[in-house]
Amino acid sequence: MDLDTNRNRRMKNVCGTLIAIPFIIVSVCAENWPQFRGPDAQGHSSELGVPVQWGVTENIAWKTAIPGAGWSSPIVWGDHVFMTTATQNGESCHVLSLDRKTGEILWDREVFRQVPRRKETRNSYATPTPATDGERVYACFGDGSFVALNFAGDIVWANRDYPFYGQHGLGSSPILHEGLLIMARDGSSDGEDKKLGWQKPWDQSFVLALDAKTGRERWRGKRGLSRISHGAPVIWEQEGGAQVISEAGDVVQGFDVRTGERIWSSEVIGEGKVPSTLIGGGLVFTAGGWGGKESVKAFKLGGRGDLKETNLVWEQRKGMPKVPSMIWVEPYLFAITDGGVAECLRAETGELVWQERVGGNFSASPFSAEGRIYFLADDGETTVINASPEFKVLATNSLNENVQASPALSRGQIFIRTEKSLFCVGAN
Repeated sequence: MDLDTNRNRRMKNVCGTLIAIPFIIVSVCAENWPQFRGPDAQGHSSELGVPVQWGVTENIAWKTAIPGAGWSSPIVWGDHVFMTTATQNGESCHVLSLDRKTGEILWDREVFRQVPRRKETRNSYATPTPATDGERVYACFGDGSFVALNFAGDIVWANRDYPFYGQHGLGSSPILHEGLLIMARDGSSDGEDKKLGWQKPWDQSFVLALDAKTGRERWRGKRGLSRISHGAPVIWEQEGGAQVISEAGDVVQGFDVRTGERIWSSEVIGEGKVPSTLIGGGLVFTAGGWGGKESVKAFKLGGRGDLKETNLVWEQRKGMPKVPSMIWVEPYLFAITDGGVAECLRAETGELVWQERVGGNFSASPFSAEGRIYFLADDGETTVINASPEFKVLATNSLNENVQASPALSRGQIFIRTEKSLFCVGAN
C-alpha cells in the first residue's frame, strides 16, 4: 500500500462526504491534526477553505499568550488545542489545553520537573510535539521523560525510564500508530568523550515503542552504528506489514512496527539530521546533516538487511534543507532551505524543476492544502505558493513575531506558535 492509498484511508476515518445541495457543495470534512505534521506525519491536509491571506490583525480568529518557552508544534483534536512548554528556565514541564473556538487556556498542568542540560540555541527544553488519539494527549520533554494525560488534564501515566542526552538537545517528536507511541532516540554520550554519538558513530541509539495505554515498553529497535538525529519517524503500510521508517545520522532504516526488528538499513552520511522522514511513491527521501557530504537522496522502499546504497534511486546536491522537513505532493518534492531558497524536484528522478529565493530564514516544516504549499519563516512571514512545476507566489503573510515551530491545520484554520503566542488564523 503506497502513501496515497494510506492517506486516503486515513482521511476516510476523519472526513465525511461532500453533500450536494442545489447550487452549493458543502464539505463536512473536519480533519484533526493529532501529531507533528498532521494525520499522516507528512504535512498533508485534505481540508477545504484554508486561508491564503492574513496579517497581524487581518483574518485572525484569536491570539493567546503562551507562558514559558518551547518550539513544539500545537496539535488539534475537535475543540481542543494542545501544546507543551517549559518554564523556570526549562525546569518546569507543562502541558496546556486551549479552547479551539476562543483560545482560552482551559488548563495548564505541570507534569514534572527536569534538569536542563546542554542544547543548541535554536532548540528548546520543550521541542517534541505532543500527540493525541482523541482520548489522551502524550508528551515528551528535553530530558526524555514521557507523560500521558486525559482531556481533563489528569495524568494517566508517566515514564521517566529513558533519560536523554544529546549535544544538540532533544528535537524529535513521537507519533501514534495502533496503540503504540513511537519515538526515535538518537542522542550522544554524556561521558568524557562528548563526540561519541555526535561526530563519532556509536551503537546506543534506538527507536522506542511504548504501549499508549500503560506507558510500558513494547519494543526497542536498535539502530547499530549511527549518529545524532532529530527527525520524527513515519509509518509505511504495505502488503507485508507496516514498517516504522526512521532516519538518523548516517542511516535510514525500516523497523517492523509489531516487534521493532530492524528489517533494513541504508547509508546516508551526515550527523545532526533534523528534517523528518518523508515517504511517497514507493520512495523514502532524506535530507539534512553537516560535514560537507549533505544532499537530498531518494531510496527505494523495501528489501532486507544492510543495503548500503544499493537501493539508492537518485541524489541531488543543488540546495538542501538542514532543518525544515520536505513535502511530497505527487509527482513533485518541495523543500525550503534554512536560508530561504525554495525548490521543486521531480520525485521519481531528482531532476531540479525550479529553484527560487523566497528570502528569510526557515526552521518550520511546510504543509500542503488545496494544491498549495505554505512556507513559514523564522520572522513569522508565511509564503504561499502553488504546488506546481511553475513557481508562483500567491500571498505573503506577516505576523511579526519569531517562529520556529511548524504550523497545525484543522477545520480550515491554521495554528501558528510564535515565541510568545499562539495564533489561530481563519474565520471562527
